Amino acid sequence: MASYKTETKLTQIGNGFDELGAVNAPIYLSTAYKHQGIGISKGYDYTRTGNPTRSILEKAIADIEGGQEGFACSSGMSAIQLVFSLFSSGDHIIASRDLYGGTFRLFEILKNQYHLSFSYWDGENPDDLANLVCPETKAIFIETPTNPLMHEVDLSEISGIAKRNELLLIVDNTFYTPVLQRPIEHGADIVIHSATKYLAGHNDVLAGLVVSNQTKITERLRLYHNSCGVVLGPFDSWLVIRGLKTLALRMRQHQDNARRIADYLEKQPLVSRVLYPGKGGMLSFELASPKQVEPFLTALRLITFAESLGGVESLITYPATQTHADIPEALRLEYGLSNALLRLSTGIEHPDDLIDDLKQAFQKLKRGVAAHE
Repeated sequence: MASYKTETKLTQIGNGFDELGAVNAPIYLSTAYKHQGIGISKGYDYTRTGNPTRSILEKAIADIEGGQEGFACSSGMSAIQLVFSLFSSGDHIIASRDLYGGTFRLFEILKNQYHLSFSYWDGENPDDLANLVCPETKAIFIETPTNPLMHEVDLSEISGIAKRNELLLIVDNTFYTPVLQRPIEHGADIVIHSATKYLAGHNDVLAGLVVSNQTKITERLRLYHNSCGVVLGPFDSWLVIRGLKTLALRMRQHQDNARRIADYLEKQPLVSRVLYPGKGGMLSFELASPKQVEPFLTALRLITFAESLGGVESLITYPATQTHADIPEALRLEYGLSNALLRLSTGIEHPDDLIDDLKQAFQKLKRGVAAHE
């Protein structure tokens, strides 16, 4: 499907796979597959090694991201763990400073138990990133935009640094998805997704995806994926496929809603700053005081206070106690993740209803502030 546009590729995932002509590819639940003789296989032997439903998803994400091969994993974190199976004790990785808390937690485990080392780049000056490279450095791990401060970086520039130093460039593309950003086109070697989020899109499945664009790396990931068994089950694979079919449509609505909400928040006196990179469905904003966070969250009626993002329903998260709780407070505050910051994943509801919900929550908050003055 290489000649088709992304929207067409997404919509057509699985169509034509089934020998009976099913437009919606079936779910293959079988764990074992009959052999016609010794050494004779139809391509599937045992479901951990390969499953037809999972194969549809893996081939689709590789095609859409423009990579060689895809690997469907049991969660976004298992996808990161799969990638980090490429490294050995003593290896050094440079990562984005503003990073999903679960990724930071995993990096701390890898540092303490497996003796990898990490340096963190603030995302500002690429020269500072280049200066972190040392003889033990093996890779650069980038979130763009970052979670939750929404910093963007120039992937082509970072790719140049990686190539000059013979480093792998790994990009977490969860926030933008391949609809808005394809890191491999800018020089990335590996792309990671928490497919739980926008790709599946309905807050009903846990999944991760990895796409490799380098032959030797692909071969090693294939070996580790099978050997470690961090694979996605067939039903969950089908759920992600179902979500991908509407991804382009959903991303347009997510983005339109986020832009309108960001414009609204910019005008609110109780909001000290709004962090929105100008595209995508994710934004963060900071209230005037951490004391205002809880009353604001409890005042919301439509937007749900919950962890996660990228689903059709709008969710608001308090990183300090939820997604980034494992990052020491002093470290968070040092790089700008304050205790007054909220992260909003805009859903696909009507934007007027979302803004009305924010308005009534701010009105209640203002009354509470006035009562304490």
